[in-house]
Amino acid sequence: MAEPPIYKDVNSAIIERCKKGEKRAFYELYQLYAKAMFNISLRILNDKSEAEEVLQDSFLKAFDRIKRYDPRFSFGIWLKKIVINGSLDALKKKKPVLVPLEESYYVQEDVSEEQVDFDVNTLKTFIGELPDGYRTILSLYLFENYAHKEIADLLGISEGTSKSQYNRAKKKLIELIKQKTIHER
Repeated sequence: MAEPPIYKDVNSAIIERCKKGEKRAFYELYQLYAKAMFNISLRILNDKSEAEEVLQDSFLKAFDRIKRYDPRFSFGIWLKKIVINGSLDALKKKKPVLVPLEESYYVQEDVSEEQVDFDVNTLKTFIGELPDGYRTILSLYLFENYAHKEIADLLGISEGTSKSQYNRAKKKLIELIKQKTIHER
């Protein structure tokens, strides 16, 4: 098996200082990644206080395990996995409803997507109104670029269930947008 390509993280100097236990370096690393990691957790959990808690726990785990971090890979991706796993663990405690479907029941349905002009915050609001299961799969697929197979493995569901939940989430999101545009007329 071939070795992964040599990767030099842009923050490798700070990471090395963290590995030596330098407190200022921990703070600098936190400042560099906190906002992005919070947004990832918030998209999955849709709850600011829970996302903040997951963020803090994730950084504590990362700092506790920093000596095991492999510098051949991106620190941001390593940290992102910790945050996503922490967010999913928090979500599991809330028990989101994921409708398990056999892969044979999965049918790709065309969703009529009209051109709608919304700002990012309005779209985030609509996504936040989705049920937990829909929002989680939509976020992992669209924003975190996970494949349905990876989502299925993370959530302990079939790949077909991930795909169908994603399609249902898109449909529900379009319904919410249409309802808003009808009410605004």
